[in-house]
Amino acid sequence: MKIQVIGAGSWGLALARLLALKGHAVCLWCREEDGPDTLRDTRRSPHFLPGVELPASVEVMRTVAAGAEMVVLAVPSHAMRPVLDAHPLPRRAIRVSVAKGIENDTLLCMHEVIEVCAPGGSVVALSGPSHAEEVARDLPASVVAAGTDAAACETVQQAFMASMFRVYTSPDVVGVELGGAIKNVIAIAAGVCDGFGLGDNAKAALITRGLAEMARLGVALGGDPLTFAGLSGMGDLVVTCESRHSRNRALGEQIAAGKTLEGITASSPMVAEGVRTTRSALALARRHGIEMPITEQTYRILFEGADPMEAVEALMGREPKPERL
Repeated sequence: MKIQVIGAGSWGLALARLLALKGHAVCLWCREEDGPDTLRDTRRSPHFLPGVELPASVEVMRTVAAGAEMVVLAVPSHAMRPVLDAHPLPRRAIRVSVAKGIENDTLLCMHEVIEVCAPGGSVVALSGPSHAEEVARDLPASVVAAGTDAAACETVQQAFMASMFRVYTSPDVVGVELGGAIKNVIAIAAGVCDGFGLGDNAKAALITRGLAEMARLGVALGGDPLTFAGLSGMGDLVVTCESRHSRNRALGEQIAAGKTLEGITASSPMVAEGVRTTRSALALARRHGIEMPITEQTYRILFEGADPMEAVEALMGREPKPERL
């Protein structure tokens, strides 16, 4: 297939490499500030994916290629709308979103943003426990291709499926996208837990109750509760809360060390999606009357200057109740 990858961050680079090695004709759109000429000449991006070489067959471009059969949108969630507004997509191409977030102003998931801004082709969300640093080194990973168009999901499955990259399909695009987005919020809290050395018991409880929050909101928005027990739910939550590659967990650790959110974000070109998603998730929870205490305390830490240890005490001191979603 002729496939356009939009976004030359770590995930865009890893997927462009994977698709090219499968024999697809891959064009990679790179922002000017990310150095398309350097990437084209050296085939490397030391800031985003150090030690990994982009195949020579990948065409690095400043514009979106015409005639692509599939477009992989590998930009941060807050950039999805402006990128789509600036770069019209081939009308019939399948749109594959690999962004994990929820818009702050509209509270739309990424598949909804794409449907609004780039109508035409079917939209598929590709999500799951899949850090770019490992996928780019051919370590085993499994993800889910989700969408309402079953044929498009199967096309994406076949396009991406490789010996070390397994792809499942799902019709539950809402559940898959919410799992991928909200797990980043819980991972920030997990980083705070790690930063204060609160122990394995606390971390396990945080992950488990975080999963309950994800599922609770997902079901309210029409998702399948079983989705949250799968790769895009529990799978992605565990890896993001535990991995050394997790930007969101790392941000939480730095918060626990006394650093400010502004200082952390200014010091790194990498985007921790959970920061913006915390705003959106809490707004959705309040809109639908859903209880999300971990998300609420994470919001207070990030945006209201709450003391992280006081947030922990607030969670532990909540009214006793039965365990349920």
